[in-house]
Amino acid sequence: MKKIYLLSIIFATIASITFANEVNVFSSRHYDSDIQLYEKFTFKTGIKVNVVSGKDTALQKRIMEEGEDCVADLYITADAGRLGAFQAKGLFQKVINSSKVIKILVPVNFRTDYWTGITKRARIIYYSPERVSLNELNGMTYEGLADPKWQGRVVIRKSNNVYNQSLVASLIQNNGKNFTAKWAKGLVSNLARDSKGNDRAQILAIAAGEADIAVANTYYLALMLSGKKGVEQQEAAKKVKTFFPNQQDRGTHMNISGAGVLTHAPNRDNAIQLIEFLLTKKAQEHIVNNTFEYPMIEGVKPHDLVVEMGLGFKQDLKTKTSSYGANQADALEIMLTAGWK
Repeated sequence: MKKIYLLSIIFATIASITFANEVNVFSSRHYDSDIQLYEKFTFKTGIKVNVVSGKDTALQKRIMEEGEDCVADLYITADAGRLGAFQAKGLFQKVINSSKVIKILVPVNFRTDYWTGITKRARIIYYSPERVSLNELNGMTYEGLADPKWQGRVVIRKSNNVYNQSLVASLIQNNGKNFTAKWAKGLVSNLARDSKGNDRAQILAIAAGEADIAVANTYYLALMLSGKKGVEQQEAAKKVKTFFPNQQDRGTHMNISGAGVLTHAPNRDNAIQLIEFLLTKKAQEHIVNNTFEYPMIEGVKPHDLVVEMGLGFKQDLKTKTSSYGANQADALEIMLTAGWK
């Protein structure tokens, strides 16, 4: 009887050790380089990283349906609006500020008590140097995209794109709903075509002469210039130039890829430890050199293709990224009402 009792204790201990030495990540990011980074984390800490990848809607549905039985510890995604939506549904623990590392390394506007940014991305304006002069762009802002001088010259993704929703949410935060509603109607009037395609499709539209200016995230241009999307897209990318809006006021719109610890996380401490690892200098260097994003922490140089776009631009450090999720519903309503398809 004593032997059985002792064996039970041994097996329970082994099980608890195994359980304590893992972290379960649900991620909507699609980079192989992320997996490589998790492997480095395991090598350093001995904590195994189990990854479930998928689209945000599918992952969120699974987390909500499984409730307390869900094994997910950490949710990683692109866009602060998505993180805000998770927070609003009560899916994150209020534990981020318990980490001194995160509080020191991540600026306050890129985190909340429930989630934190890991990398940054800028949503900027692209233009054709053949058809748009720098004088025409002088002092250009996101608000200026509604100026009638751009009629029939602008391309941008559909209203259901979360990056656009976050951009419009930031406009609401800075200018109010009434102004943003008028702005959205002006933007729609300026479109060269119905919105379609991904961010790279907007850049390609400029290169093809279908539009003069476009809105897209910076890392997409770098991806095209790298040749990873083929020679045709690489050559097209060389035909456009970048412009960072709102340099004379709040700065260029910034978004994040980020993470939050889930409410029923069985390995909470390991999840926090993984976030802290992702914010180390070596991890940040690994990320930016594979994804072309901007580092979250100071002292890390972005990829050379990103550096060539310019690093001296003023980032919007005034607008809290938490406002993207808070204003997301209003943003989508405004976009749809304006006829933004």
